[in-house]
Amino acid sequence: MTHPTLSARRERWLLLTIAGIQFTHILDFMIMMPLGPQFTRLFAISDAQFGLLVSAYTVSAGVSGLAAATYVDRFDRKRLLLVLYALFALATLACGLATDYGFLMAARVAAGMFGGVLSALSQTIVADVVPFERRGRAMGIVMSSFSFSTVAGVPMGLYLANHLGWQAAFFAIAAVSALLAVGAALTLPRLDHHLRVADRPSAFRGIALVLSERNHLEAFGFSALLMFAGFLVIPFITIYMQTNVGLTDAQIPMLYLVGGLATLFTARLFGRLSDRLGKVRTFSMLAVAVNLPLMATTLLPSAPLPVVLVVSTLLFVFLSGRMIPGMALITSAAQPALRGTFMVLNAAVQSAAMGLAAFLGGLIISRDAAGLVQHYWVSGLVGALASLASIWVARRLVLHGAAAGRPG
Repeated sequence: MTHPTLSARRERWLLLTIAGIQFTHILDFMIMMPLGPQFTRLFAISDAQFGLLVSAYTVSAGVSGLAAATYVDRFDRKRLLLVLYALFALATLACGLATDYGFLMAARVAAGMFGGVLSALSQTIVADVVPFERRGRAMGIVMSSFSFSTVAGVPMGLYLANHLGWQAAFFAIAAVSALLAVGAALTLPRLDHHLRVADRPSAFRGIALVLSERNHLEAFGFSALLMFAGFLVIPFITIYMQTNVGLTDAQIPMLYLVGGLATLFTARLFGRLSDRLGKVRTFSMLAVAVNLPLMATTLLPSAPLPVVLVVSTLLFVFLSGRMIPGMALITSAAQPALRGTFMVLNAAVQSAAMGLAAFLGGLIISRDAAGLVQHYWVSGLVGALASLASIWVARRLVLHGAAAGRPG
């Protein structure tokens, strides 16, 4: 059920607020990956254990998403968003207070428990408020939070980690989250239109209705492939770049700074293209294009920094770019009256796919006698195949709001 139309100004403020919340949620997840070498060294853990640390967050988000399916459509979306965001900030603060691997693992589980639902709820709000014909552009604004997190958040987090200790990055995210929570409380309108729908199904019947529709199940499959393709490779980029390519701690932030700057411009471009050319067509082009930098990254030998930046920036641009039409397709595949339940179940599917991919990636790669990462290209190849498979699934989806239910 679409929310009553907001003015252009109110809609833009809402999108910027949601983008800010997504910024901290994404940064909290992303900051773990460039800190991988520090964690493996400080906590004396293996690459596989680090992969488990990353996947613990996503698995927790998946489980909490399943639980959220029973209540997400029963509350005002604004109030629920604020409560979950406050709990997320506290969990992120706990990450900074961790003193050993076990403590950090528990804190990451808690952060995933609230962060995963936050992401799904944010996307549900966008789909509720913004009509289908403008949803690609709206997703471009919200997904620009990925760009800001890479261009500003990750380099600043790494700067704090390198100069004040890794804990400082999590303290900073918690502090920014607290400020944004106050801003959200002041700027977001009431988001309870879905509560006024007559004959709303019970929570468990809503879940059953979502799972009984074939289009929803195919959208979940599409969503899983979308995440799986990237997260076989993403968690181990920093480890590979330092051990095999030869980058230093000081050079790693440049990958995120340059990549983030590029996606800052391309996110809006891909959003407009999605509305102009169609979501399916734009996604298909980007899902094919991402395979070149995906394989190049995992096969990259020792190389000068400018060469590495070209490869990593293309990977950032196309990995994040395909998410814009991809998420527009996923939100549009849901029955509007069941969108909240659908989106939290989708978040569970995405989290499970991300966790499985990170765990599998940790098992695929290994180290030789010199400490170099081996078999990373296998992860890239499996990710490329998943990306191609996602195109086939995307073309099967029926989109609500598109003309006559045809692909947009």
